[in-house]
Amino acid sequence: METKVLEKTLLHQGRVFKLIREKMRLPNGTTVDLDIIRHPGAAAMVPLKDDGSLVMVRQYRHAVGGYIWEIPAGTLDHGESPLECAKRELIEETGYAAERWEKLGAIIPVPGYSDEKIHIFLAGDLHASLQNLDSDEIIHVREVPFEKAFAMIEKGEIKDSKTITSLFLAKRRLEKKEGAHLPCSSAIARLWKSP
Repeated sequence: METKVLEKTLLHQGRVFKLIREKMRLPNGTTVDLDIIRHPGAAAMVPLKDDGSLVMVRQYRHAVGGYIWEIPAGTLDHGESPLECAKRELIEETGYAAERWEKLGAIIPVPGYSDEKIHIFLAGDLHASLQNLDSDEIIHVREVPFEKAFAMIEKGEIKDSKTITSLFLAKRRLEKKEGAHLPCSSAIARLWKSP
């Protein structure tokens, strides 16, 4: 038996996503109501400066009760590609633009109740641009040494799942170029510059 959607009900149309209730018949024959967030998708980026430091943000997130450490990220506009979104959001949130981009992968952060897919990029050759925050964004841009970010994860200072995943994907990609453990920020910068 296959999964079958028997009925769909729009519970809420938000600014970014829709909350839908779907009555489902599961492969085992059970019928259930599932509340699902339908999301347009997002892009996140690991911006790497020439000295090997990361451009990160301390962003106020009301849902979790305060500021958290994150990499820059944002929601795809209608018809926008993930890379276009990443380029736009990097400038808007940090005031930096990047000349070099590499796709690291994609994640589905909360598959139990949302179809949101976050496309992750490594961004390099950064230069100053003009930050352009939305009225509801409270963001402080910070430079963090690459290796310090991992210590922050271990200490529980970085809790955001897209940030943790993205940093590990970036580290893995850079280590593949080197073939060994990355010793310091200067080695990271050198690897990212190499073809």
